[in-house]
Amino acid sequence: MKIAFRADASVEIGAGHVMRCLTLADVLLSRGVETVFLCRKVDGHLGDLIRARGHGLDWLPDTGTDADGSAAALAPGAPWDYLVVDHYGLSADWERAQRSLVKRILAIDDVANRAHDCDLLLDQNLQEAGRYDGLVPADGRLLIGPRFALLRPQFAAARGAIRVGQVRRLLVFFGGVDAGGETLKALAALELLARGDLLVDVVIGQSNPHHAAIAAACRGGFGATLHHQVEDMAARMTAADLFLGAGGASSWERCCLGLPALVLATADNQIDQSTALAQAGAQAYLGPAATVTAEHLARALASLIDLPDLLIHMARQGAALVDGRGASRVAHHLLAVAVEIRRAQPGDCADVFAWRNHPETRRYSLDSAEIDWQAHSDWFARVLADPGRELLIAEEDGRPVGVLRYDLEAGCARISIYLQPGLGGRGLGVRLLLAAEAWLCRERGDVQALEAEIRVDNMASMAAFQAAGFSSMRTLLRKELRDRH
Repeated sequence: MKIAFRADASVEIGAGHVMRCLTLADVLLSRGVETVFLCRKVDGHLGDLIRARGHGLDWLPDTGTDADGSAAALAPGAPWDYLVVDHYGLSADWERAQRSLVKRILAIDDVANRAHDCDLLLDQNLQEAGRYDGLVPADGRLLIGPRFALLRPQFAAARGAIRVGQVRRLLVFFGGVDAGGETLKALAALELLARGDLLVDVVIGQSNPHHAAIAAACRGGFGATLHHQVEDMAARMTAADLFLGAGGASSWERCCLGLPALVLATADNQIDQSTALAQAGAQAYLGPAATVTAEHLARALASLIDLPDLLIHMARQGAALVDGRGASRVAHHLLAVAVEIRRAQPGDCADVFAWRNHPETRRYSLDSAEIDWQAHSDWFARVLADPGRELLIAEEDGRPVGVLRYDLEAGCARISIYLQPGLGGRGLGVRLLLAAEAWLCRERGDVQALEAEIRVDNMASMAAFQAAGFSSMRTLLRKELRDRH
């Protein structure tokens, strides 16, 4: 499977687009996907980091349109299974220009200010319903909200107990570039705060243009520790009691770890999201950085440090929003394109019979009894003829790998699924569920909800459904009355 990424990093736009794409690409690479980035070679690019993480990299030419340059770069490897585009300057026209070279397109967006010609759209931010109405194709699917936040695995691994609200250590981070010099403003505020008991860690990226001035300020009166291009940001956040920084992609990282925050918006696209997170109780937001002085920042820090109950509340609210598994969820959607879904045919009857009666399948079936051939044949024919049922065969690399049945009633589809015996344990069930869900959305527009009933001891199936976006609504309890006398 091959997936290409179109994203840029620069001094002007920052590193966020490339970094979140890298997080997703790392997950895909670990699952055997060939990954290539298409980027422009400008000041602040992250080409060395992209290559160091094991991904391919093609530099786009300085001349001609972005659409033509990208198409030329994609052409030798076409067709690509997916093209991921994360770029505020590219929209539906650019995406349409790549359609002949790719099977599917994922657009990553968080501003909802332009149309997309995409199959999937990812916006990991908090938002009101309907934000993308009219901006994506009618059959385009949306991955919306912090459960899809693209975080490196280290953040999910570092989740732990909620903090106690006492601030001993402060983490300062204004993104990988910080062209506006907000880190220097924060250091000036800390000088005004004059809290000798407060430990301060300052993190900057390799492209920060104010490196020398920041280093000098850190050597000043309160002795902050400066860290360059930190790879284990989760460890820095776990060690801190309070975060001071920009309202960008790091918002989801510190939410995942329950780290309370005082935030400034260093770009226009951060304003709505910073406001929404403050309204959700997950952070304190002071407004656009240009409107906040060092004096204002020092006063806000002093007030927040003295409000331990508020800090605890922020930590809990943030941790409830983000669990750190978003990159895996998005990867499942992309990998699902490798699974082909078709309606079952009479010729599939024998294979389905063998799979259903295999001990591995019956072990976790709600009805574990073995079925005889005639009963199965009659059932199979009835299901194929019933307009209220869909019996689907999932195929990967041209061979059948699983069966899904949907029983439809009043806009709800009840799911039954099992894999070909011997194929469990490699995430195939999640891909089947998502691929079949996409098929159902295309072929059965009357379906509004999906349900499944799972045995309590079938933990693998439970995990697959949860990874595919299902949530538990109720619990069915049963007691056998074997001897009533």
